[in-house]
Amino acid sequence: MNKTELVKKIAEATGLSGVDSKKALDATMAAVKAALVAGDKVQLVGFGTFATKERPARQGVNPSNGSKIQIPAKTVVKFSPGSEFEEAGLNFT
Repeated sequence: MNKTELVKKIAEATGLSGVDSKKALDATMAAVKAALVAGDKVQLVGFGTFATKERPARQGVNPSNGSKIQIPAKTVVKFSPGSEFEEAGLNFT
């Protein structure tokens, strides 16, 4: 499912117009992004939790020539699924 299809599903489920559904989705995504950038977590009970995690710097290997390289530290987004996914028979690994 892409963003256009998701907007259409939101419009069908809520009775909102496609334009209003897109605005609502865009606002939701912006709010989640802003919270994560600020270092907060976003917890949607039953659905799951979005949080950031610091990944430390580490040493790796360049696959093309085998030389050692330094991989810098970075912040990544982590999603922990909620109970609704388990109830639907979906497992995350």
